[in-house]
Amino acid sequence: MFPIKVILIEDDPMVREVHRQFIDRIEGFSIIGVASNGVEGLRLVKELRPNLAIIDIYMPHMGGVEMLRDIRSEAYPVDVIAITAASDIETIHGVLQQGAFDYIMKPFTFDRIKKSLDNYKNYCAKLGEKKVLLQAELDQLLFIDHKEENGGDRLPKGLNMNTLTKIIDFISYEKEPVSAEEVAEGTGMARVTARRYLDFLEKEGKVKIHIHYGGVGRPVNRYGV
Repeated sequence: MFPIKVILIEDDPMVREVHRQFIDRIEGFSIIGVASNGVEGLRLVKELRPNLAIIDIYMPHMGGVEMLRDIRSEAYPVDVIAITAASDIETIHGVLQQGAFDYIMKPFTFDRIKKSLDNYKNYCAKLGEKKVLLQAELDQLLFIDHKEENGGDRLPKGLNMNTLTKIIDFISYEKEPVSAEEVAEGTGMARVTARRYLDFLEKEGKVKIHIHYGGVGRPVNRYGV
């Protein structure tokens, strides 16, 4: 996944160079192509298969909104950040409706584009390392400070997000559903502790219980995603 492959689509060569210099200062990104309009940009998306396209909106031949619509209609697997002088609601709404990851208005600062790219890099890293996400983890990726309506933390008292993530990661990488005892052993915690977390995950719909009927004795609950 890294470095993240980027193409720049901007008709003003001076602005395009500013974009290039800014991105070169941010670790984890590599510019693999540049274009001066949407037609060229669409061709680069098709040929180079970048992870991220940084596009202007007002461009000759094909503008950014039209280009973005074509990207989505052709289902190219590329994310988009718009950097543009367009500040009208219709354009902003249109770009966001097409699934742009971010929208940055000109003039902009290095800190603003760095924040956007750092957020995108974190987003890619999280999606690359996990098979499933908890709601709180997804909220972090979507830049939401997740709190319940009463102002408290989402997790019940006594449960820890790091431990919860550790357990769900363990279950996700197992080929078959696992028991509470196997979860406890695999994560290095007490069985009663593992069972508390598993009960919570089951109620949240993050794991499913598979009842295993063996030989003599009570059936065993096994957990899978």
